[in-house]
Amino acid sequence: MRILHTMLRVGNLDRSIAFYTEVLGMKLLRRNDYPDGKFTLAFVGYQDEKDGAVLELTYNWGVEKYDLGSGYGHVAIEVDNAGKACELVKQNGGSVIREAGPMKHGTTVIAFVSDPDGYKIEFIQKKS
Repeated sequence: MRILHTMLRVGNLDRSIAFYTEVLGMKLLRRNDYPDGKFTLAFVGYQDEKDGAVLELTYNWGVEKYDLGSGYGHVAIEVDNAGKACELVKQNGGSVIREAGPMKHGTTVIAFVSDPDGYKIEFIQKKS
């Protein structure tokens, strides 16, 4: 068994694809419309689906906003330098919600950014 993808419901698919591809540097792997179901799926990631887990962005036609609830945590992405990753996010119009620094009660350097729908993404800096 292996993890295939994590699904996020988004309110504006083009805006979300732009964030994940232009701000976070992922690739749009595939996009399919399902007219009978009135939804579109877009898969984004850093590698092909056969090589690792990706994100499935689900746009339900006509739904512009979701209540994220209190159960969702975040998607974690390993980065070489969390501070530099935050600067790139800001330069590309993204929102940094926790600047890079050591995690509470630890030494691992982390940061948090938010996607256009409010989903949190954690940057975890590689250990040297």
